[in-house]
Amino acid sequence: MMAAALIVTAGALLVIVEVGRLLEEGARAATAADAAALAGAAEGRDGAASIAVANGAALVSYTEEVSGEGISHALTVSGEATLGAVGGSDIEDSSVLVTVTVRVGRATRSARAEGVTEWTAPE
Repeated sequence: MMAAALIVTAGALLVIVEVGRLLEEGARAATAADAAALAGAAEGRDGAASIAVANGAALVSYTEEVSGEGISHALTVSGEATLGAVGGSDIEDSSVLVTVTVRVGRATRSARAEGVTEWTAPE
């Protein structure tokens, strides 16, 4: 009887520890996604990737939508692909909407951030 109670107690403790780990990974993933989205809106994909790594996460996907003054551009990158900066337009004021997805352990979270970019035409 005592052995059965010990086995049930050990099993319950393992479940509690595992649930706690999943919750902690989810919270870390949410924090990393928020930070990576903000960095992506300010610095692009490379900024998002470096902030995700600094927060213990892997960047799973990065989507950037640039629009302004009648011009719209969307860019989606998944995995570890390397991508150059989006540019070459003479849009004076444009908004950038970045959506990132990151993974920490088994938890995956997404976040969005918007930034405003002032583009100037080359003289």
